[in-house]
Amino acid sequence: MSKIIAIANQKGGVGKTTTAINLAASLAVLEKKVLIIDADPQANTTSGLNFSADSTDKRTIYEMIEGQISAADALLQTEVKNLHMIPSHINLVGAEIEMIEAKDREYALKNALAPIRDNYDYIVIDCSPSLGLITINCLTAADSVLIPVQPEFFALEGLGKLLQTIRLVQAGYNPELAIEGFVVTMFDGRTRVHSQVLNQLREYFGDLVFQTIIQRNIRLSEAPSHGKPIILYDILSNGTSNYLNLTKEILNKNNNG
Repeated sequence: MSKIIAIANQKGGVGKTTTAINLAASLAVLEKKVLIIDADPQANTTSGLNFSADSTDKRTIYEMIEGQISAADALLQTEVKNLHMIPSHINLVGAEIEMIEAKDREYALKNALAPIRDNYDYIVIDCSPSLGLITINCLTAADSVLIPVQPEFFALEGLGKLLQTIRLVQAGYNPELAIEGFVVTMFDGRTRVHSQVLNQLREYFGDLVFQTIIQRNIRLSEAPSHGKPIILYDILSNGTSNYLNLTKEILNKNNNG
């Protein structure tokens, strides 16, 4: 049975897309069949996996949730074996307006994925850094939410809004939605505030905070500009090690859960 993990945080710049790309690639390297969906109009996951948002020939998440094409028609094979992608496009910005009058509008993504869901072990969704209708669709389709958190105090303040949105989705559209966990990204152990925020997160959320920490890493920030996940860009980097460890932690959690 497949699992759908939405990666969400309405605050930008917290490593959301980096986490989506590298979690999906690491799952694929560990021999899971994986689909990554770019649900962000900025299309950074699309370009980060070496596809141009303008060269996907009207076969993106936008056309899929509008019902113009099937999910199967939107699939792209990435450079990573076992990893498919559904790309995004700036047109997705307009979908929220176009879907306002649609019946069951919150379920558009879930319904579109239903025919292909069981072809994959994991489906990873990179959500938009907003809490609009597209993100509601992602959370309604998902089994769990993985929340990247940059270890800054302002990042902690924003978590309340995201958790409130998750509770609203649980109450109205997806009662089975769970929090997969919080992963601390861009961590620099030399910075006192980073350690303080990490300790606060663990105090508040306990075991929901992953033991694996994604350290600040230059190679990790370079990889998207080359259209590669870190494991293909620099297999020996700390970024590769961090994301493989996070992936193994998630797999162990799911196997034991």
